[in-house]
Amino acid sequence: MSSPGPIRILLQTTIPTTEDDWSIARFSALRDLLSSAVDDDGRALYAVEARDREATGGPDPVLSRMQDSDFDQLWLFAVDVGDGLTEEDCVAVSRFRETGGGLMIARDHMDLGSSVCTLGGVGAAHCFHSKNLEPDVGRHVRDDEETQAISWPNYRSGANGDYQEIVAVAPVHPILRDATSPTGVLRYLPAHPHEGAVIAPEDGDARVIAAGASRTTGRAFNLAVAFERGPAAGAALAQSTFHHFADYNWDLAAGCPSFVSETPGEGMARDPRALADTHRYVLNLAAWLGRRGLSA
Repeated sequence: MSSPGPIRILLQTTIPTTEDDWSIARFSALRDLLSSAVDDDGRALYAVEARDREATGGPDPVLSRMQDSDFDQLWLFAVDVGDGLTEEDCVAVSRFRETGGGLMIARDHMDLGSSVCTLGGVGAAHCFHSKNLEPDVGRHVRDDEETQAISWPNYRSGANGDYQEIVAVAPVHPILRDATSPTGVLRYLPAHPHEGAVIAPEDGDARVIAAGASRTTGRAFNLAVAFERGPAAGAALAQSTFHHFADYNWDLAAGCPSFVSETPGEGMARDPRALADTHRYVLNLAAWLGRRGLSA
């Protein structure tokens, strides 16, 4: 029997192509990393398509038909200000996961990406400033103080261009394992001045798998929430910020939109272990999300 072809991954933003914004072109290193992954026989593991949404004001022609597509995984970068997904998009993406599709949803601070709230199951893991607030009202306070225009949730894990040390929540999830690490566990991810908030919904098969700490207050916050594959849904991950995957946060030389005003750091460039851990995190995530339709 011949081996199946590569797993098909769609990398998708929730905004139309806009040069001076977080369009899909700013996730090119992620695309290239996944596209270059091969198995032991040199065969491509993933076939990657990267696109922005076509337009606002109506259903996206791809997202609104996800359940009928031949994609195995959707990595959704919610970079909108609340209008990035229509009801038709959300229904189709939810059904995509119900048919076994793997789903990764990443957003950012405050209300950035809040259009994901209605996505079946995984949307409830994302907490914003005006929708689906964090249950602990003590967290409804500003964390990052550098950018006053941005309010909570805005956990400061460090400067863009720096890395943060992460905590793998026991039991260690497969996404966080690394056979080359002295501890067997990944230790670093890119930092960001104002990360969003993710929680494990009480009524879902989900748990927090990674945590970080504020560089401002020392307060712990969640970085990733994993939903295990089951008979009624594919695997999914809720990520606190899309900046963990953005070119600029992997390499400052890639540049950023003009509205990014925070002072950057140099940690990622200074310590190659941080980028290596980030790459391993991405490849582990793609492997864990798996192929669409596989049984639990």
